[in-house]
Amino acid sequence: MPGWKTAVSLIAASVTLMGLSAPASARARADMEERPCPVAVPEGTTCGYLLVPERRDAYQSDTIKVGYAIRKAASPAGEPVVFMSGGPGSASIPLTELITSIAPDRDVVVIEQRGGRWSEPRLECPEIVDGILKDLAPPTAVTASPSPSPMPVTATPAPAPNGAMGLAARTCKARLTVDLRGYRTQEIAADVVELRRSLGYDKWTLFGVSYSTRAMLLAAAMDPDGAKSLVLDSYLPERSQWYDEAPAALRSTLDRLGVTARFDLAVRNLNADPVTLATRDPLTRRRVMVRLTGDDVATLLAESFADPEALPILPALVDGLADGHTDLLQPLVDGVGGALTSHEWGLYYAVQCQDEAPANTFADRRLFTADNDATVCAEWRLPPSGEEGAITQAPVLILAGQYDPTTPSAAASRATENLPGARFQEFAGVGHGVFLGSECGRRTITAFLADPAAPTPCDAGTPPRATIDPASVHFTGAAYTAAGAPWVLAPLGVFALLSLFQIAGGALTVRRDGLLTLLAGITGTVFCAIVAWSVLSVDDEVAFAVGIPPIIFWTSALAVVSTALSVVAAFRERAPGVLILPAATGLVFTAWLVGWVL
Repeated sequence: MPGWKTAVSLIAASVTLMGLSAPASARARADMEERPCPVAVPEGTTCGYLLVPERRDAYQSDTIKVGYAIRKAASPAGEPVVFMSGGPGSASIPLTELITSIAPDRDVVVIEQRGGRWSEPRLECPEIVDGILKDLAPPTAVTASPSPSPMPVTATPAPAPNGAMGLAARTCKARLTVDLRGYRTQEIAADVVELRRSLGYDKWTLFGVSYSTRAMLLAAAMDPDGAKSLVLDSYLPERSQWYDEAPAALRSTLDRLGVTARFDLAVRNLNADPVTLATRDPLTRRRVMVRLTGDDVATLLAESFADPEALPILPALVDGLADGHTDLLQPLVDGVGGALTSHEWGLYYAVQCQDEAPANTFADRRLFTADNDATVCAEWRLPPSGEEGAITQAPVLILAGQYDPTTPSAAASRATENLPGARFQEFAGVGHGVFLGSECGRRTITAFLADPAAPTPCDAGTPPRATIDPASVHFTGAAYTAAGAPWVLAPLGVFALLSLFQIAGGALTVRRDGLLTLLAGITGTVFCAIVAWSVLSVDDEVAFAVGIPPIIFWTSALAVVSTALSVVAAFRERAPGVLILPAATGLVFTAWLVGWVL
């Protein structure tokens, strides 16, 4: 009779949901498999797969494998902690050691997201990476980076906006042989519940960061008897319009940094005159060119607030960009490769297109993350999940970073009011992912695990690292280049060595017209000593990503004077021919110093 398949599916779904709510003793344990840990983990850690249905709401759904790792404590002092990374699509198991350091006296369970890197199937989507790079390619370029996927994206002339991204989305979806409707937050949360019961734990603390705060909060609502407490780092409230609110959230964060006016100037200048820079394709390692507008740079800056190493330089970086120092963008551009390969894009878009995108209008697409995601979701046409917000009565600790445009602390603070047992703590000088960038944040989590009512054990108002004052650096990309290719400092080394030889030679011949050589050696050596002293005196080496100490600029006149003295000494009457060497070296060094470094 018509509709019998639908009826069977509904019955099967009801049975599954009843199974999830039943006590562990009343139902069979889920299937589990052991496997070697795929990455380095703390001693005593074992890894495995949890075997679960791809779709719990579908009859005779395929079985998939959800990766996990468990580190058993020798003498547990309390309930276990289960952690899931964010994304969606970020790997969790590589963070086992860090989570263990936060909860050293408890069992630590780290669960992957279904479809993630250490789950099966893995919903990787290299075509997306290829599409992003092609859409960022200069307009006249022909991008030839091959995709390593079974169905590679062919090389085409640089397309109109989102041309390559649309093709990448279609290609990836056609290649993925899974039911993407099974890869959404409700199923991911149900995996967490299933894992607790399969491991035999009565209760545990659920720890999520960014996107996974949603999954962990939903898991606690689905399994109230199993949730002792929750830690929500960089909380992403339910039903938020993440894409539509992103531009305003970025602007609010820049306001807190005090760089909004300079940011506006930099974006305006780069929109009028985009910059083209070279970097590496993260998939093929080939050299590629990317063309960045001001809006593209705004996107990179927004993403950089999640990097504890990048955050301190952002005020100086924005100030330098406003003054036209576009070479300062190189560290951010080089960091894009790691960001593009840190997610499984098939899983990312399966979740975003079902759970996040439907609540947004995408009226503002200036940030290319919003533009790309709107394009992929339009191509994939997945049904919205229609999920409702989750509430728990368990104690909840919500941590927020002062400088977090991705999950702004103001939104997290407001959302705390909807969680009866929640308390909120903001951490100064921290961006997205508090536990990654703040020792105080980690200590606060440890104290909460021991006693949910425990006060913050450290000063959350003290930044873990000071931001780099724009006035404390002379803007140049030379130092960043030298960090990756030290051989470019060869002219400085040769100049310093010859300056020492000039001192020795000039001292020996000072009575025979060696005075100029001696003075050249002294001024050159003094300059090199100032360079060495100023570099060693820098408190935070991350400052070299945007420049060098200003004293090097102001004392560079010593190098010019040294070179001038060497030239005069070399070309005076009856001067020894050997003096041509320091003179020529000085000229080359001065050109290198003034023309490139400064």
